[in-house]
Amino acid sequence: MKNAGEKPEEAVGRILKKLGLTIGIAESCTGGLLCHRITSVPGSSDYFIGGVIAYNNDLKRHILNVPKEILQKFGAVSKKTAKAMAWGAKKRLGSNIGIAITGIAGPTGGSKAKPIGTVFIAISSETIEKDQRFLLKGSRQDIKLAASNEALKMLKEFLEQADHVGV
Repeated sequence: MKNAGEKPEEAVGRILKKLGLTIGIAESCTGGLLCHRITSVPGSSDYFIGGVIAYNNDLKRHILNVPKEILQKFGAVSKKTAKAMAWGAKKRLGSNIGIAITGIAGPTGGSKAKPIGTVFIAISSETIEKDQRFLLKGSRQDIKLAASNEALKMLKEFLEQADHVGV
């Protein structure tokens, strides 16, 4: 049930609190924007464990335990990397749920296979995994904001599913 005028980060916080769950976040292209939005909600310390901003592949490997083989074979911007980052955030930070965002915010760095605006978001719990690829448009800031919006939307849907099947 959505409260009138409720921001996405507030909805996510309300549901996390209701379910008694915690979240850990791993971000690359959003540079901490998702963590910022989650922690902008009063009382977020009840459910937010922490976050890792892992721009560099070495950090993805050593802090989030993303296998070197995944990074070499699929790249930092891939479904497999996003899934490994989400799982790594969950495990490393000790949260019930891990969410990760990796992508290409531009204005450079895109390719034919992965154009600017390509973003992968993944969520992991002990029993449920969800991932999605997005092709977002706009400036670097537009892409970062849109990616954080999509992550919050995915997280809300994930939590609503978790409320029915358990995490």
